[in-house]
Amino acid sequence: MNELGPSPLAAGERNLSVDEARAAIAAALVPLARSESRELPLAEAAGRVLAADVISPIDVPAYDNSAMDGYAFAGAALAAGAPTVLRAAGIVFAGKPFTGAVATGHCVRIMTGAMMPVGADTVVPLELAQVDGSPESGLVNIAPGVIRPGENRRRQGEDLARGRPALTAGRVLRPADLGLVASLGMTTLRVMRPLRVALFSTGDEVVEPGAPLPAGCIYDSNRFSLGAAVRRLGMEVVDLGLVRDDPQALASVVQRAVREADVVITSGGVSAGDADYTREILARHGEVGFWKVAMRPGRPFAFGPLRRPGSEAPSWLFGLPGNPVAALVTFYAFVREALLVLAGAAPAPLPVLTARSAAAIRKRPGRTEFQRAIVEPAAEGGGWQVRLSGSQGAGVLRSMSEANALVVLGHGQGSVAAGEPVAVWLFEGLV
Repeated sequence: MNELGPSPLAAGERNLSVDEARAAIAAALVPLARSESRELPLAEAAGRVLAADVISPIDVPAYDNSAMDGYAFAGAALAAGAPTVLRAAGIVFAGKPFTGAVATGHCVRIMTGAMMPVGADTVVPLELAQVDGSPESGLVNIAPGVIRPGENRRRQGEDLARGRPALTAGRVLRPADLGLVASLGMTTLRVMRPLRVALFSTGDEVVEPGAPLPAGCIYDSNRFSLGAAVRRLGMEVVDLGLVRDDPQALASVVQRAVREADVVITSGGVSAGDADYTREILARHGEVGFWKVAMRPGRPFAFGPLRRPGSEAPSWLFGLPGNPVAALVTFYAFVREALLVLAGAAPAPLPVLTARSAAAIRKRPGRTEFQRAIVEPAAEGGGWQVRLSGSQGAGVLRSMSEANALVVLGHGQGSVAAGEPVAVWLFEGLV
């Protein structure tokens, strides 16, 4: 494999703001090759990254049709300053085109979505028409000024013309996208190969759930929360389990991870107090940088490319803190968006909501803080308010589980007063 080349990522222990860390990660990443793609049935494509533009094979709509229930007629028949009286000459249903043409002085009862008959270019809604007699053969009276020629007609191809892109490559496919593709008569989509993400946790104090818990130890929660977060992005997880504080064990799992995965996510082992062999082993495989990020919870973070035997493309390492909440927060802050970029998704800004803080929040400038919180409708004045969900300790998962959002207090921001607006990341916009 070619050398990865000089990288500022590994130049010692760096002190970065959250924005600087995000920018450095974004500048370093290269998406997977677009040739790594496959055709999938629509029913299996939700959440996957579109590999090629979808070109519409038809016009949408495929024909001029009525935008509502009403009466279709020639707009030229509208009288200026006086009522227009037309004779109904039948009814048109969706899926059953009208035979013949609408003669001068006549109209037809038409349903929403039905094909506009020959001789008609305007639809008056039912509620604006007065009908004397049968709806299909009576007299239809239209008051002056309630409708203009050409109104309420959807023209062929006005939503999407044949030969135009319906969806563009790099899009993460959503339910409405699959419905749109189905409406074009298509049954499959070319999507990017899902990213393969290896996960492992480190530390002699970490125990597999279900096993007896020795004194001084904790159960491993990080692989389960991080694995779920990765899977919700439509990516594959390679679970490499727990790794003891042992150089040979760590070297072995790193070698397996870079063979099998595009990305390696670890939790624990990246702070300044951890064993030196962690850094030595990772340094043998690439250009990993160990950063101190000015954030809470979080701070220790490792990032960089690891060499993959037989491949020109590296496997990217994201080393997260061991504390459960800090691991999840750093995943949302740095890893989530990076995974989407590596998977070939087009970059998109993170959705941010502004809500009023229900209570004062203490904070000192000089770091970004992520507070677990609950966003809910404000009791007074409308809009949204946000309140903290409980203890904000880096190891307290319960308050993370009860939260539906993170309050994001910026690097230069100080304490927040009750009622002051704050920025919020909604979990449903993140996972």
